[in-house]
Amino acid sequence: MKAKNKGAYEGLQQNIRNLKAPRIEAWRNQYPDKIYTIKLEIPEFTCICPRTGLPDFALINIEYSPDKYCVELKSFKMHTIFYRNIGIFHEHLVNKMLDDFTAACRPRWARITAEFNPRGGIKTTVVREYKR
Repeated sequence: MKAKNKGAYEGLQQNIRNLKAPRIEAWRNQYPDKIYTIKLEIPEFTCICPRTGLPDFALINIEYSPDKYCVELKSFKMHTIFYRNIGIFHEHLVNKMLDDFTAACRPRWARITAEFNPRGGIKTTVVREYKR
């Protein structure tokens, strides 16, 4: 089945994997022998719809089990603020953010859940998990 209006979206996100967001820093975990979970919540996340240029609002939750490193929160905050001016599809945002997050701290596992506010009567939730 061919998607209608495919041309309207063609090429909008072709280089998204190469997007250079601010670097997420990490610090050495003093309890790498312990299995525990860290939960981060971003209740007022914003980015831009690449098609309309209108803002998208979301609640983003990240859970992870650190190994040798933990994410440094100020750098992660700067990483998330970067997206305020970026046109990005919800699905691409979750994948890009988790790729950058896991590259920074190499956790045992991680999960990101992004719940976007309804637009046009549709609420979008995107979840991705990482396990090494």
